[in-house]
Amino acid sequence: MFKTILFLFLSINTLNAQAQKISEQEKQIVTDTIQKKDDTHNFKFKQLIIPTVLIGYGVVGIESDQLKLFNTEIKEEINEDIDEKITIDDFSQYVQAVSVYGLNALGIKGKHNLKDRTIILGTSYLLMSASVLSLKSITKVERPDGSGFNSFPSGHTATAFAGAEFLWQEYKDVSVWYGISGYIVAVGTGAFRIYNDKHWLTDVAAGAGIGILSTKVAYWINPWIQDKIFKSKEKK
Repeated sequence: MFKTILFLFLSINTLNAQAQKISEQEKQIVTDTIQKKDDTHNFKFKQLIIPTVLIGYGVVGIESDQLKLFNTEIKEEINEDIDEKITIDDFSQYVQAVSVYGLNALGIKGKHNLKDRTIILGTSYLLMSASVLSLKSITKVERPDGSGFNSFPSGHTATAFAGAEFLWQEYKDVSVWYGISGYIVAVGTGAFRIYNDKHWLTDVAAGAGIGILSTKVAYWINPWIQDKIFKSKEKK
């Protein structure tokens, strides 16, 4: 199943790239233009809206009886619509991040080079992991299947959406379809976490918000990291 999803994901991106084929000279011009107008490191308040709403919804849902009831209804609805248990979410959470490196290997250049995008992704994962683990230890929400008290927020979903935002930021100026396909996989990951009785909807919503926000922050602070950490090491 994982291989099938990964194959379909890369197939969509490959077909999209072929549909936009241009000469090598024109491609270089496009690449130069994209790099010149790189705005991924610019902080904008409006970019906080979606992750803040998602995280807020999840936090409110910890104590809200109405949202807890909605959690149960969503869980039952998803369980009715899918016939058999699938654990694809254990793998699909990483598809988007891996795809960024795969697309670069195919010659479809994103915003940043190998070093810079790896630093950004590592920063995102560090922020996301710290946030998720801290909230799990503080909230102690029981999982739907009763297997533990670390349900809130969903780490798998956070990882998937962090990767989706990473893919979006790197390739949104090449084609929006790269980012859209990444977010589709991320949504699927969250849905399977609910279906497999590992998380409530509020866990998934909060995880999505944390993942998106972690990657956005990673881009915003990357110039500072490059200047204060990596340039300092080079001087030594």
